[in-house]
Amino acid sequence: MSKEHQNYLKKLQKEKRIIIFFQLLIFISFIIAWQLLSDLKIINPFIFSSPSKIIITIKNLFISYNLMHHILTTLYETLIAFILGISLSFIIAIILYEFKIVNKIIDPYLTMLNSLPKVALGPLIIIIVGANTKSIIVMALLINLIVGIMSIYNGFNNIDSDLVKLFKTFKASKLDTLFKLVIPASYKTIISSLKLNISMTLIGVIMGEFLVSKEGIGYLIIYGTQVFNLSLVMSGILILIIISFILYKIIIKIEKVLIKTD
Repeated sequence: MSKEHQNYLKKLQKEKRIIIFFQLLIFISFIIAWQLLSDLKIINPFIFSSPSKIIITIKNLFISYNLMHHILTTLYETLIAFILGISLSFIIAIILYEFKIVNKIIDPYLTMLNSLPKVALGPLIIIIVGANTKSIIVMALLINLIVGIMSIYNGFNNIDSDLVKLFKTFKASKLDTLFKLVIPASYKTIISSLKLNISMTLIGVIMGEFLVSKEGIGYLIIYGTQVFNLSLVMSGILILIIISFILYKIIIKIEKVLIKTD
């Protein structure tokens, strides 16, 4: 390893340490300020709660209300809806890419469905599917599916046309062009779609739990609202942030593996 390369790596490590330091500083400063403002009654502690109350609430949930069961319920619903959503998005995007006439036919409908507030379909979903886990997954699918289809399809369309022509020149089949050019060249777009879909799926699951569930983080939040336990609400929001962060980091790991493979 050359000296220049060593200096470059040291510079990157130093920059990373600086970033982590300031991220932690901002987070810790926010927590301390929040606690002080609540203790001094500058902000209403009943409405905004405080970090200490949230920690106590989460501890009590672990002891008394089986918090892990609620977390695992939300994770299960999120992962099922996410896997179904990204799989269907990928398949439908391929169909739209390979059959342009199909895309022209259904494009207006995709646009209309994408602009439709999905929560408005909640009562209809409950009537058709039932007030159960299935309706929560369907709600999440309605939110993540259209976005996934459109983002992956646009990624396929942004492939360099000269490369596609080159494959045709060598008489490559449509399948060869798809699996050896279009999909590998769209890794970044697919990963971006995964990042977007995981957050959209979590939003859909929580919306579904607001409507029908008797378990899950969404249920804890809506229950806390109904009994005016704002510490429970804030605890649920904090847990959701942590879950979202962990899921996002998993997608980042997948991205690194795909880039190395590529």
